[in-house]
Amino acid sequence: MVRSLGIASLVLLCTGSMSGADPQSAAPTPRVPRFSLAHMDRSVDPAADFYRFAAGNWVRENPVPSDKARWSGFDELQDRNWKLIRELLEETAQGKIAGKPASQVGAFFRSAMDTNHIEKLRLEPIESDLRRIRGVRDLDGYFRLLADLQERGVGALFGAGVIPDARNSSVYHLKFGQGGLGLPDRDYYLSDGFAPQRTAYRAHLVRMFGLLGENPTEAAAHAEVILSLETELARAAKSRVELRNPNANYNAVPLPELIARSPHIPWKTYLRTAGVGQAREVNLGQTNFFNALDGLLASRPLDEWKTYLRWHLLRSAAPYLHREVDEAHFAFYGTVLSGQPQPEPRWQRAAKVVDGSIGEALGQLYVERHFPPAARERMAGLVTDVKAVFRDRLARLEWMSEETRRKGLAKFDRFTQKIGHPEKFREYAFRVSPGDYVGNLQRAARFEARRQAVRLGKPVDRTEWGMTPQTVNAYFSPLKNEIVFPAGILQPPFFDLSADDAINYGAIGVVIGHEITHGYDDSGRQFDADGNLNDWWTESDAREFQARAQKLVDQYGAYEPLPGRKVNGRLTLGENIADLGGTSIAYEALQRALARDPSKRRDIDGFTPEQRFFLSLSQLWRTNFREAELVRRLTVDPHSPGMYRAVGPHVNVPEFYQAFGIREGTPMFRPVEQRARIW
Repeated sequence: MVRSLGIASLVLLCTGSMSGADPQSAAPTPRVPRFSLAHMDRSVDPAADFYRFAAGNWVRENPVPSDKARWSGFDELQDRNWKLIRELLEETAQGKIAGKPASQVGAFFRSAMDTNHIEKLRLEPIESDLRRIRGVRDLDGYFRLLADLQERGVGALFGAGVIPDARNSSVYHLKFGQGGLGLPDRDYYLSDGFAPQRTAYRAHLVRMFGLLGENPTEAAAHAEVILSLETELARAAKSRVELRNPNANYNAVPLPELIARSPHIPWKTYLRTAGVGQAREVNLGQTNFFNALDGLLASRPLDEWKTYLRWHLLRSAAPYLHREVDEAHFAFYGTVLSGQPQPEPRWQRAAKVVDGSIGEALGQLYVERHFPPAARERMAGLVTDVKAVFRDRLARLEWMSEETRRKGLAKFDRFTQKIGHPEKFREYAFRVSPGDYVGNLQRAARFEARRQAVRLGKPVDRTEWGMTPQTVNAYFSPLKNEIVFPAGILQPPFFDLSADDAINYGAIGVVIGHEITHGYDDSGRQFDADGNLNDWWTESDAREFQARAQKLVDQYGAYEPLPGRKVNGRLTLGENIADLGGTSIAYEALQRALARDPSKRRDIDGFTPEQRFFLSLSQLWRTNFREAELVRRLTVDPHSPGMYRAVGPHVNVPEFYQAFGIREGTPMFRPVEQRARIW
């Protein structure tokens, strides 16, 4: 369980050209996407529309590229970072870098890029599993096969994993969670507003079953089976807002009770096949979902469930198969659901697969070439500065009682941070073949599943990272009470060794404060100093927190990026709290830095340090969306769209109004009584 800064995008690994050579092989590395006055639109009054003032030229001049669903400052950095990674991948594929990590990375990348071989194989990589599905005779055999397929990366029915126990975070336990849908969210099945997407999904299912060799009548019948089963699973699933309550999604059930409450699910067979047969209890994240699943297994024919499993096998493998299947997959998941006209270049999709499969092997190569020690040292100093501000705030917070404050400080004093990369990189003990793309993916998934399974009941490895070093993101882990900043994000526009303090505190400083604040947002605050779910708040303090948080629910819930589609203020509450906390805390950290060295308090390009801080932060979230992608993110993403992250925190911070002389009666002015102040 981690709370990320929130720039991970939908990964669509679909081929466009089936040629082994990439037509964009000579593309230059993009420019460094740092803070720039050229992004600003000086014709706009900052008191009227600060986002356009700070980033209006960029928004106007940077439409979404044809192979993207969204384009932002974040995406500019990611795109540049993938180009850097591409150089490493091509060198490893050519045998120019020595060592086991390079050998594995190179073989994996070659397997992804050998499109001629992939085209010849067609459905062969999944044919043995299709035969196994056809041969299933009962639910015991079904769940034996399900466990095996899940272990090899096929998402179906529900999610399962071995993770730190939220009530005893020092040991690993087994957790199951709702899942099994082919559409992005339960709302896509249940809301009238998504009727067009359901119609398109039905057509996609018919097309995909046809590619398995079924005639139109069979394919149409099987499409109806999938829609029917998945709709019932969606009805039983919790909403995204409900999933944000960690206490409501913790339900540890002893194995005998689990078997008794769901008698149609052969749990012992499943657990044994999954390598966790020693489990004595299971944490059912959503009990109603599993109760409903048991009933559905009893009431719906086995043949329907076999059809369902065939579909999810094909769906999971489709981006890695031959052109016909791959392109059909992208046509729905890329174009229909996200509005993306064409897929990313094949090398980039392959790079994402390598990153997701053997990411620390790739990360070891990335760090050696692209992460200077000076960046780690400077980042450590910034983390220290921002942490000092938060601790002082916590110590003197006027609305919190001493009883709660004491426990809050104890939690903060147990905070740890990780910067750049692990001290020891993970080794991947499985065969990587340059001629077996799907096999490599499945062996990587199995390796990870078994790596997790064997640690059930054992002490938690606190040195482990939840992101690869090259990831452009950051996160807070409530179970480890730690903040983590991979090397990938420690580049402009987030972190710029050549920029002044105001720019860096307004970017990476805010990110640091954001991740710290996640420990005290509406979800993170429910975890104590040891990373355990434990209510350490007095009732009156909890009520005060909720009243203050409600102002953010109201503020963001009023934003309407598309007619009739507003930001979900409850779904995005945790991220909005973190954005506000990060902004306010980083601003104070900047003031302390300027006080330590008054020579840095000078205007640059006509702007004060305070003004450059807010401009830097707003430019960080410069964003353009395709409409379908914006609709999808409004439904599933716990982060507000970038254009609201660019100004939403500002209007709650008094120093913003002072920096730009924004007064009552102007569009950017938010009445004092409506402003949120939590941390």
